[in-house]
Amino acid sequence: MKNLIAIPVLALAFMIQTAVVSRITLLSGAADIVLLILIAWALQEQVQSSLHWAGLAGLMAAFVSGLPPGVLLIAYMLAVILARYVLRQTWQTPVLALFTVTFFSTLLLHLVTYLALIARGTSIPFGDALALITLPSVFLNFLVALPIHSFIRDLALWVYPLEDML
Repeated sequence: MKNLIAIPVLALAFMIQTAVVSRITLLSGAADIVLLILIAWALQEQVQSSLHWAGLAGLMAAFVSGLPPGVLLIAYMLAVILARYVLRQTWQTPVLALFTVTFFSTLLLHLVTYLALIARGTSIPFGDALALITLPSVFLNFLVALPIHSFIRDLALWVYPLEDML
């Protein structure tokens, strides 16, 4: 039952992503709040369903995105695996973990997307993609990461109360 909260949260995130956030760009980059929600959810210690969220987000992204269906699923799964790996390490500063995983996950997401576009026959110079899309997206993700992390932390405490953990 606790996994069902993912459906409305991710559906709302995709609606906000496509209607609002994708219109707020820096050069050609935009923030990815779905990725940030998945990262923030995976960085919560009490959460065990982060891969389920990534799978659901990848399936929802197949309907929203113009990319091949498996591309965002793979990128979201890799981002959650990276976040869970960082969480298993002895990181006592969740903000540093959040920014580290956000940086590498954004790079990973854009690399997987770039490779999928190259496989489709789209020719985008790598330097242009990095300078005009990826780096501005990293910056915008950093700006949005803290508010999303605090919201997801509160949501995780609501879904997994501390009394259940004892």
